[in-house]
Amino acid sequence: MLPMDTFKSCVLKEPIGVVGLITPWNYPLLMATWKIAPALAAGCTAVLKPSELASVTCLELADICKEVGLPPGVLNIVTGLGPEAGAPLSSHPMLDKVAFTGSAATGRSVMMGAAQNTKPVTMELGGKSPIIVFDDVDANKAVEWVMFGCFWTNGQICSATSRLLVQESIASKFLDELVAWTKTIKISNPLEDGCRLGPVVSEGQYKKIMNFISRAKEQGATVLCGGSRPDHLEKGYYIAPTIFGNVDPSMEIWKEEVFGPVLAVTTFKTEEEAIDLANDSTYGLAGAVMSKDEERCKRVSEALEAGIVWINCAQPTFCQAPWGGRKRSGFGRELGEWGLENYLHIKQVTTYTSEDQWNWYPSPSKL
Repeated sequence: MLPMDTFKSCVLKEPIGVVGLITPWNYPLLMATWKIAPALAAGCTAVLKPSELASVTCLELADICKEVGLPPGVLNIVTGLGPEAGAPLSSHPMLDKVAFTGSAATGRSVMMGAAQNTKPVTMELGGKSPIIVFDDVDANKAVEWVMFGCFWTNGQICSATSRLLVQESIASKFLDELVAWTKTIKISNPLEDGCRLGPVVSEGQYKKIMNFISRAKEQGATVLCGGSRPDHLEKGYYIAPTIFGNVDPSMEIWKEEVFGPVLAVTTFKTEEEAIDLANDSTYGLAGAVMSKDEERCKRVSEALEAGIVWINCAQPTFCQAPWGGRKRSGFGRELGEWGLENYLHIKQVTTYTSEDQWNWYPSPSKL
């Protein structure tokens, strides 16, 4: 047998081909570019299906691409409802991959469609992310990050840290400060100066969130603030930032994604209990830990079952860092080099470099 150095191997990265991209309504341009940019950079052509609630932005993007000279057919935008446009796209036999961002329920449907042709998928789904606050924090800094983590963009963000775990020894005072500050949030038309919370996207989303709030009350959670339409806004789909106390981890408001400005609160005694409560979820997109103890932050960040962890902050996102989750929050990563890899095939090429016969099979002339 000849030695292995008679072979030379290399790896080629090639475009997957035609990719289907399905994006949500909450960040219509951002979510589209998170997928379009790496797909085109990898050499793929793309068919984008934006949410029917936010299609105009993506159509404008298509016009810009045309203006700058992107060849026809490289990027294609298909609008419409999910069953009429998204479902046929995910199951189309000429598509080589599907990348989806949206709810876990819709993600399962997309996966089923893609499975008909055994095509790969990337899933960036929902979340119910925890934020753990230990008793050594700077209260003002932690309170603001808790608010930002849940109420930014009206809570309509998959990574919202909507489960607050506060250490028992500071819980009462911390929640008093949190509620007081939350009540000062300016709720208004987003075009007004100083607006920090606007309306939710649609009537359907408004009713969905209000139903979550109603059921949480029925199950015994206590409304610490919010829970209804702001008094000064009679029109529009506005919901005051809502905080629930006395939340048991078995309650729906603790377990399920609301996708609105609703924060559920519980308490813990020890670090181990906090980690157990944080990880007791079917989701695993993100998590946050607030503490002055660097070693504790390191331990907790390593223990959290999530694709993204923030230390002493919540929600910062950078295009160089990978984005994606675990469990029901999906699989695969977007952004950075990981986002580019989503749209590349890996091919191994091995060359036999020796001039000698391989000699595995005896030559007939020697038998």
